[in-house]
Amino acid sequence: MADTSTSPPIRRAGRRRDVEFQIYFTLIFLFAIPFGVERWIAHAVRKRSLDVRGPLARAWAEADRITPILFTIR
Repeated sequence: MADTSTSPPIRRAGRRRDVEFQIYFTLIFLFAIPFGVERWIAHAVRKRSLDVRGPLARAWAEADRITPILFTIR
């Protein structure tokens, strides 16, 4: 058995997924969908191939990148 009295186990700080976070994430995701579609179409026309990441995946990635930044600024 491990002795945790001298060095307690380290808890990782998880990402905030409360209601406020979900609301901001949803709003940013919905706002990013048209831009994701536009970028995806431009990429498909320019490269003449369909990218593996579609417009929803692009919008999800943008929302997942931007929302935590908003919560760290506070």
